[in-house]
Amino acid sequence: MGTLMWDAAGQTLLDPMIWLVVIGAAVYGVFIGAMPGLTATMGVALFVPLTFWMEPLPALAGIVTMVACAIFAGDIPTTLVRMPGTPASAAYVADAYALSRQGKAASTLGIMLWSSVMGGLFGAVVLMVSGDQLAKLAGWFSVAEYFWLYLLGLSCAVIVGGASVSRSLLGLLIGLGFATVGLSAVHGQARFTLGQPELFQGINFIPAMIGLFGLAEVLRGAAGWSAGTKSVVASAGGEPILMPAIRQFVQRPAAWVRSSLIGAAVGILPGAGADIASWVSAAVSKRRSRQPELHGQGSTECVADACAANSASLAGAWIPALVFGIPGDSITAIAIGVLYMKNLKPGPEIFETQGTLVFSLYLVFILANLVLLPVGWLAIRVGGWAMRVPGNVLLPIILLLCIVGAYAVSGSRFDIALMGLFGLIGLACERWRVSAGAMVLGMILGGPLEERFVQTLVGAGGSPLGFVDRPVAAVLATLCAGLWLRAGWVAYRGRSARGRIT
Repeated sequence: MGTLMWDAAGQTLLDPMIWLVVIGAAVYGVFIGAMPGLTATMGVALFVPLTFWMEPLPALAGIVTMVACAIFAGDIPTTLVRMPGTPASAAYVADAYALSRQGKAASTLGIMLWSSVMGGLFGAVVLMVSGDQLAKLAGWFSVAEYFWLYLLGLSCAVIVGGASVSRSLLGLLIGLGFATVGLSAVHGQARFTLGQPELFQGINFIPAMIGLFGLAEVLRGAAGWSAGTKSVVASAGGEPILMPAIRQFVQRPAAWVRSSLIGAAVGILPGAGADIASWVSAAVSKRRSRQPELHGQGSTECVADACAANSASLAGAWIPALVFGIPGDSITAIAIGVLYMKNLKPGPEIFETQGTLVFSLYLVFILANLVLLPVGWLAIRVGGWAMRVPGNVLLPIILLLCIVGAYAVSGSRFDIALMGLFGLIGLACERWRVSAGAMVLGMILGGPLEERFVQTLVGAGGSPLGFVDRPVAAVLATLCAGLWLRAGWVAYRGRSARGRIT
């Protein structure tokens, strides 16, 4: 059966449409990543309206490729102008810029490119190996286990995410509130629709994401909150690009495995994402380094390890998304929205009903990282061209794409207004540092969480013991409780330490 699936998946990838989408998404992702302030999530949000006219596999292939290339391309402004192109680049910005000031810009970017490709391939292998096995395990779960899984995923998004716990929790609660809009799946009653028939099916996910990540960036730029682009102060000239990277990789294979494992493991945690993977891997790299004093001053080891981790985390985030329907990050949350738009429900059943699609997606991860190698090499040679695009030219283009993308989904002006509302919400999140990622996860998982909660209660005759009367459910409940107790203990100790200092 597995061999037949792989053969079918290989035949699927011979479709010229997939190659066209992958190459186009690679170029688009490099441009998005190389522009300081534009994130991979925003790029995906703008790309999603195009997926409305695509088959599921090309749509997912475009998302996977675009994100892989954008995460690497964020290293270009990180190295040349000390401005992280994506949040994942912030962990090693000091080292990358210090190396470029030493005249090693091209070789440093080559290390980043090679490490990103190898880390991405490692993450793809982890996804291949663990996806099917976890799907078989998930097939044993009842609604109670899924309730605790959703709650565990949301808890990780709050506690492990980059923002403070309080701000992440606020973002999550806002997202859960938005998830209650529309006809209730368990009660059959319209809630919070404000008399608008467009809201009976709930908040349209795509205009909301375009507003939250795309329009919000335009508003930040108009308000002067986004950092403007700077002139290039370092140059990736004619020095060798990949040979230093390959030599370092051959000398440190164990470090690559360690960093890639860290990235894949962190990626599996909902809400963590590539930026957390970068910071964790950079910290471990410094601790295990023979020259820790170089970290922060121009360490190629730090750069290589962090880049491998953030690329490996991208595939890791798809593990909970495909197996349990729990987004690993805001990007896979959008991808899940695309699957639902295609009438495909992520979860263990997708491995049985859409096995060819899943196996083809595995191969797409490998293809995306292989395509990144030549596209990334060309981007390094081009240097900082994309960063020279002035903001007063770029922002109106993004605004136009946001409006067209929001309207194109269902041809409704209401969706444009909805996008505008979420653009203001995204701007407010930026202003008060509320986690937009946690909000997205709340919107995605709020409906399934409520449905599983009611189903579990009804199945147990109203008794709360129905949530813990199965061994796996009890273990997951214990993990959730332990996660929050630990977070509370850390917060208490932090307040106690500040009290002693004052």
